[in-house]
Amino acid sequence: MISRQKGGYRPGVGRRNYLIEGVSGTGKTSVCKELRRRGYHAINGDTELAYQGDPETGEPTDEAPSHWHHIWCVDRVRTLAADRSERFTFFCGGSRNFSTFLELFDGVFVLEVDSDTLHRRLDQRADDEFGSEQSERDLIVRLHRTGEDTPTGGILIDATAPLAHVVDEIVRRAKALEDNNADPA
Repeated sequence: MISRQKGGYRPGVGRRNYLIEGVSGTGKTSVCKELRRRGYHAINGDTELAYQGDPETGEPTDEAPSHWHHIWCVDRVRTLAADRSERFTFFCGGSRNFSTFLELFDGVFVLEVDSDTLHRRLDQRADDEFGSEQSERDLIVRLHRTGEDTPTGGILIDATAPLAHVVDEIVRRAKALEDNNADPA
């Protein structure tokens, strides 16, 4: 399981920070909305932290929007991670520069779906959403198959279950990690 190193370093929002990751179509935005509805502090990284930039340097790019340049503002992530006013904060979304701030999280939850579910969800995308164009869809399917764009070692969450169950499982596991349970399974 991915988690930041213990040893007195507790920079997290409130008591715990969690990253919720997965390829496009696995439900990160829906999970974020449901966590908020339940009163949890949840940040939609795609709308609140993301911009087009170089994943190595963080410098903004003037190029056409690209999945590979969809990154989060590291300074903003660190600022949010310094706020200790919430019990849990869930950072939901994908970022090509997640390795630059992964140490801020107590855990990473990776939403997983099967290929049929992924295709069904992509079929339901609005015309202006990422994954609605065939080239974007092909990329998402490849990333789903290879896992090359998702943090390794995270806690896998079956996101084919109903949304309420997915969020219940994330919250249950977050609470288990908070209780220093070494195995949140």
